[in-house]
Amino acid sequence: MRNTDRLWSKLVLAPSIILLAIFVYGFIARTGYTSLTDWGNDPAQIFSAHPVIKFIGFQNYIDLFTGGLNARFRQDLVSTVFFTVFFIAGCLGLGLSLALMLDRNPKGEGVWRTIFLFPMSLSFIVTGTIWRWMLQPQGGINQLLGLDPNKYEWLTGRGNIWAFDWNKIPLITAVVVAIVLIVMAVRALREGQRTRMLVAFACAALLLVWALFVGPNVKMLPAPELHGFNIAFIGIILAAVWQMSGYTMALYLAGLRGIPEEIREAARVDGAGEWATYRHVVFPLLSPITLSAMIILGHISLKIFDLVFAMTGPDNGSTDVPALLMYITSFRQNALAVGAAIGTVLLLLVAAIIVPYLASQFKTEEAR
Repeated sequence: MRNTDRLWSKLVLAPSIILLAIFVYGFIARTGYTSLTDWGNDPAQIFSAHPVIKFIGFQNYIDLFTGGLNARFRQDLVSTVFFTVFFIAGCLGLGLSLALMLDRNPKGEGVWRTIFLFPMSLSFIVTGTIWRWMLQPQGGINQLLGLDPNKYEWLTGRGNIWAFDWNKIPLITAVVVAIVLIVMAVRALREGQRTRMLVAFACAALLLVWALFVGPNVKMLPAPELHGFNIAFIGIILAAVWQMSGYTMALYLAGLRGIPEEIREAARVDGAGEWATYRHVVFPLLSPITLSAMIILGHISLKIFDLVFAMTGPDNGSTDVPALLMYITSFRQNALAVGAAIGTVLLLLVAAIIVPYLASQFKTEEAR
């Protein structure tokens, strides 16, 4: 009976596994291979019946990160990092504030909860269209608040702040990784994992030494290339936070309602005030929810496409993102291999967020 159940379970799962292997992982593998070729460099070979495609290794990736003609891709990466930081911070902050408000059981809580969750039911295309109308320089918010349309351009501004030289990317990366390793080492020390702590500290020390003595001399480009945060992204960030803050509110509200009242009462009996109770009791218990929300929001922000396309179109360089550039490169310029390389970079960025999270979740489940 047991063997029969296993056989039936395998037969039921087999079609899904086969389709997943072909149409997900098979296409990912094909895209990865295409990114290692020169498909699209010769216009005569792009859509021919039997194109002559040469394997060129990682040249497309090298050109994206160090080539003089791919400054737009590098700016898009920087813009995505800024967008991700502000998007996650805005959604978490606003969502937590709304959840704390609703946790106090105000009058009409069900109505308020529905209102706050409503934007999440819209697609990014609808949200983008609505906010594009609202942020038009000659109308919308500017007209309502009497703002100067020449000063508050929202989606069309060309201002750039917090600019830095792309040549410092290796140095910045080394410092960031070293900080992460130090945090991991401290956590391992608290958990009594001495070997893991020593390895993390040693790797962090090596990276910091490299950053101090070698990093400043590493040049990815022959000349300085400045990239920063484009002001035009503010409007897109507002629209994205408006749509997804209801999602984080729902997560936090579920977490708050799941905390037993006895724990809060015990904190009050010990002399903790309202703020101390939230700081030392409630917020630490919400940390798993915060991590899950950050992973999901980070995944959304890295592959954002439809919201930007709806709000500013594909030709506004100030609000360009890698997914939009991939679309333009692949289907307008017909540079299929370069577009595949951009798509693979996006896949690796998303995997860098999702895979460690899934691994930690599996370890937690096994520990249980």
